[in-house]
Amino acid sequence: MAQAGIQPRAQSPAAHIRGVADAVRRRVLEHTLNNNGGYLSQACSSAEILATLYLSVMRLGPSQEPLDPRPFAGVPSSANPGAFTGAGYNGTKAPELDRFIFSPVHYALVLYSLLIELDRLGPDALDDFNRDGSTVELIGAEHSPGHEVTAGSLAQAISQAGGIALARRMRGETGRVWVFMSDGEFQEGQTWEAFAALAYHRLGNIGIYVDANAQQCDGPMDAVMGIEPLAERLCAFGAEVHEVDGHDPVALAAPADSAIERDRPLVVIARTDPCRGLEQLRERAPKLHYVRFKSDAEFATYRSLLDSLRAEAC
Repeated sequence: MAQAGIQPRAQSPAAHIRGVADAVRRRVLEHTLNNNGGYLSQACSSAEILATLYLSVMRLGPSQEPLDPRPFAGVPSSANPGAFTGAGYNGTKAPELDRFIFSPVHYALVLYSLLIELDRLGPDALDDFNRDGSTVELIGAEHSPGHEVTAGSLAQAISQAGGIALARRMRGETGRVWVFMSDGEFQEGQTWEAFAALAYHRLGNIGIYVDANAQQCDGPMDAVMGIEPLAERLCAFGAEVHEVDGHDPVALAAPADSAIERDRPLVVIARTDPCRGLEQLRERAPKLHYVRFKSDAEFATYRSLLDSLRAEAC
């Protein structure tokens, strides 16, 4: 269960993080089978990143939201005081606690699955996935569990996170702002404008983790629009950059050391495998963005894979 009070960083060993990541992949695979579709490769690539953020990097309080997600209450406005965001699943907005901004909102199923594994979300929360009136949306929005902002088009969340980080520094808050991004967002001009602003304002209280799985909707990123050398480009924009193995919890957590005084944004480029843990997916390469089973035989193959993964976990 989520512990009361602030969760200390580096609390969970790497083996536990890997176990949680594997459980997330199994849950996303099960959901994909049950619904004949899902963002499966995103779970393969990002599970360790997100698990490491929640279990070893971010300082979050316990969830403030019900295990069964509330229904959609409408968009925020002065005439709708009942509107809410999903940020409560990441704890309260206390000055000393961290904030989490989730940018690639098509990864929502991965985040929901992680929240379930961490007991921040109930085990039946996915029953209302992508249903009218539900906040458990296929493409997450500000009211979805674990989400604080609506990212809209990819790359908008980093700008919002920068504004939050600047406001927190002006208020003297010690909590940091963490952002999870996908590498495809670096094809967007707004991303680079945001990084220029982060560096200009010397925002050392923001950290960005990038799932660099090198694939997007239309196939391999380098066949659509290359972004490399990403580390060098980000350094040129004034960021502190680390490239790590995105499936190694120790390597993922190391750059985030809160004892280091920073005056520029931190970026951790996590190089990942979009088929990690589900080797069967490689047969679909290079089109891995969204999985929908093409035949009964393929469905049966993935069902057998899920059974095997469950047996290994026991």
